[in-house]
Amino acid sequence: MRALVVSNMRPDQGHPERGRFVRDQVVALRTIAGLQVELHELSPGPAALAAGLLELGRTYRGQRLDIVHAHFSLSALPALGVRARARGVTLHGTDVRHPRTRMLTRAVLPLMDLIVAVSEPLAAELPGHAARARARVIPVGVDVDRFTPLPRSVAREALGLDPAQPQLLFPADPARPGKRYELARELADAMGTPLLTLGGVEPERVPLFVNAANAVLVPSAAEGFGLAALEALACDVPVLATPVGAHPTALDGVQGTLCADFDLDRWKQALVPHLAVGDPRVRGRGRACEHSCGRMAQELANAWRDALS
Repeated sequence: MRALVVSNMRPDQGHPERGRFVRDQVVALRTIAGLQVELHELSPGPAALAAGLLELGRTYRGQRLDIVHAHFSLSALPALGVRARARGVTLHGTDVRHPRTRMLTRAVLPLMDLIVAVSEPLAAELPGHAARARARVIPVGVDVDRFTPLPRSVAREALGLDPAQPQLLFPADPARPGKRYELARELADAMGTPLLTLGGVEPERVPLFVNAANAVLVPSAAEGFGLAALEALACDVPVLATPVGAHPTALDGVQGTLCADFDLDRWKQALVPHLAVGDPRVRGRGRACEHSCGRMAQELANAWRDALS
């Protein structure tokens, strides 16, 4: 089976982390026997759509692939320029929840043979009963080879941090409003603890930031899935997260984590034991491995075969 994956999350110098979860999925797909998987990354934003359509049309002129699969509905439009036996799209959240993009998503979905949502809550929000009825839930998955437990002292030294100083991590770019950096900042200030942030961080260094933290704070207003929480669990690092996306399922039953609406006093209380010891850990890796890139890639490959048959 020859497959093309299209995303509009091409990284650049300012954002080397952009689209890494798509590239991780493609790497995992390429390990599956019988698959030949190509990746084409477009620049982000609506302005790149026309250029992307021309770019894909030129690259694959005269070819007919088995399946073309887009990440985000904005990528699905230029992907129509490639001839294929079947088409699929993975929706991640903003393409369903943003008013203008939701209109585009509604228009694109009837053209797709396979509709994937990255979580059950997101699948329930898809526009149209028909789309909700045939959607499959397949997260992109966690790279459990890259995200693995490291001693906190080692991670902190690698980042130039004081090995003995407790740290908290906000695992997103503070400029993204839906991630609600201001709540993480309020909590860190209340605890008197430094707050690390991501955004513009090389993907290979992100596991150092996760392992350097006594806890990872994910106070998001909404999530399509919530990959950052599972990446923390893969490192056995405590997580405090709001009950959005897959957080309730991912954190359910993992002692030392919190999944609750943001309340300063409650979140402070949950943090106290993690700041009181030098290397606090939770038993979260097993849960993260249930959502590994390898497992999720196999589910997607199965869905592709179903779409083709």
